[in-house]
Amino acid sequence: MWAMTMTDDAPSLETTLTDLSKQDWLQAISAIAEVDGYFEPLGNRHFAAFIEKGTTLLVTFETIQGIQVLSERAQPFGWEMLQGYGWSHLCVASDGDTWFRDTAIYGYFDRLVDDGFFDEFDTVLFYGAGPCAYAAAAYSVAAPGAKVVLIQPQATLDPRVTEWDDRFTDMRRTDFTARYGFGPDMLEAAEDAYVLYDPKEDLDAMHAALFTRPNVSKLRMPHMVDALQTDLMEMSTLAPLLKAAAEDTLDTLSFAQLYRARRDYRPYLRNLLSATESQGRDALTLALCKNVTSRMHDPRFARKLRNLEGLD
Repeated sequence: MWAMTMTDDAPSLETTLTDLSKQDWLQAISAIAEVDGYFEPLGNRHFAAFIEKGTTLLVTFETIQGIQVLSERAQPFGWEMLQGYGWSHLCVASDGDTWFRDTAIYGYFDRLVDDGFFDEFDTVLFYGAGPCAYAAAAYSVAAPGAKVVLIQPQATLDPRVTEWDDRFTDMRRTDFTARYGFGPDMLEAAEDAYVLYDPKEDLDAMHAALFTRPNVSKLRMPHMVDALQTDLMEMSTLAPLLKAAAEDTLDTLSFAQLYRARRDYRPYLRNLLSATESQGRDALTLALCKNVTSRMHDPRFARKLRNLEGLD
């Protein structure tokens, strides 16, 4: 049963797909995509869903689990951009974190190249976060001249290159040297690429360093820690950021303007408070607490302010 009042109607972009079994969810995604595009399984753990609308194509790499957690409608993130901006959208999704290392996906992108699929669009933008950011970088080579936005990307999990990353040891036997392999090298054909990361997260920063290329801009988000995609979504800045990338207006200044939303974002403010406290920077902590308590109600900042002013 669809999670909506009209249980007999075919699903659409307005349909909420929460509380469905995986099979029903996949069938709903397929039915929606095939109205103006197609749905194609890619091996046992991946699929592609394409919807054609406008001349800008957003290619997102997502996981089924991430879609169901991050979207109120349990829909691919790109569908919000499709509806908001009239873009076309290609979602390549995985069941779990696979880093999209699958010969079925290699073959799929080979066919897209052979068919001149990407040539049909004026602008092509690849996007992903974490393991999906690795894939967005790796497969962007299929669309020379594309723009690429990567949040906390891994460059590779080949232990000969990144043995210092102990977060994904179960993936060390996966081949990251075959086709569409080393993420940073695959960006050479991109017009512009943007890597977003928290420089205070050592492993993310080390991967980001491997992406240093003339066409890659580093957009730093200190004190955001390790869930930057969620943070950007909650600050309502991810969609505008992708729009700016597609329109060639994303740079350090425009990102800084978007990123000012963190001034009202409590998780960031609390992370910043923890950092200043741990560093023993009482003057900066006092200034931070005064600023926050003057703009919003937050008991933690209020208590700390009273403590620093000797009122507790």
